[in-house]
Amino acid sequence: MKERFVCDIRAGDAVSDVFLLTTKQMLTKRDGNPYLRLVLSDRTGTIPAVMWDGIGEEVQDIETGILVEIAGKATAYQGQVQLTVQRIRRCDPAGIDPSGFLPQTRKDVDKMFERLSVLIDSVQSEWIRTLLKAFFEDETFVRDFRRAPAAKHMHHAYLGGLLEHTLSVALLADRVASHYAGIDRDLLLAGALLHDVGKVFELDFQHTIDYTSEGRLLSHIVLGLRLLDQKVSDIPGVDPERLMLLRHLVVSHHGHREFGSPEEPKTIEALILNYIDEIDAKVTAVRELMHNTDPKERWTAWHRLLERQFYMGLQDSDTAG
Repeated sequence: MKERFVCDIRAGDAVSDVFLLTTKQMLTKRDGNPYLRLVLSDRTGTIPAVMWDGIGEEVQDIETGILVEIAGKATAYQGQVQLTVQRIRRCDPAGIDPSGFLPQTRKDVDKMFERLSVLIDSVQSEWIRTLLKAFFEDETFVRDFRRAPAAKHMHHAYLGGLLEHTLSVALLADRVASHYAGIDRDLLLAGALLHDVGKVFELDFQHTIDYTSEGRLLSHIVLGLRLLDQKVSDIPGVDPERLMLLRHLVVSHHGHREFGSPEEPKTIEALILNYIDEIDAKVTAVRELMHNTDPKERWTAWHRLLERQFYMGLQDSDTAG
């Protein structure tokens, strides 16, 4: 069990614990000997580190993206805390709780999954409801779905993020379907619940969030469509046209080919799903940025992907008196 987290390390502390090796750079000292500049991380943040001596072949062969056991001392350098490392070695991940190295949803996973199950039970079409239960009553799939992030960086990039995002999109879909006449609620709801199921296989989320080889080569859309076809193959009474439209919802939910969708939305339900998926992703991304901003600040830091800062709102000092 991890005991010392990055957020708790202060200059002068002796540190001996397990961290994720995020960055490793081999450099050369003036005397010609090698030294390392590192970035270590856990679920609470990152910390720079330097290792001056003892850079043998075993240390040189350690790659980024793995868990390492570190022994060293925290020092103050250029206004921030860094670690001076005396020893670094590979750590066997077996038996180590991955939640120590990845951020997690702040919401209750059990309650979210219960709400998702209620939505599934509300579906009127028997074959669509059966299809949804084929996913969300599959113990192996559900175990990974409940833990998976929804993305590597942009939004819901934390354990439980995929469930949180899927539920949010499904709840929005339910409300939009009741607002407009003529919407196929069952179809839209199924698309909302299934649009990102491929991310269970696209993303690796053991001790860091990254793409699997399958995810890089095929994308979650292709993986999700393949999974949908596997699950539906044994279900009786399937309406072929509605199944085609459901497959289109999965295929088109990113909206544009340049964003990864093989086809653009060509039904009302697909158009709705694309927009609510984007709304939930962007609102959550901005909220996370605000959550990580000092509440005394008026503006957030620059959001690299959205290419802007966001206003934090008026402070009490601005309105007092």
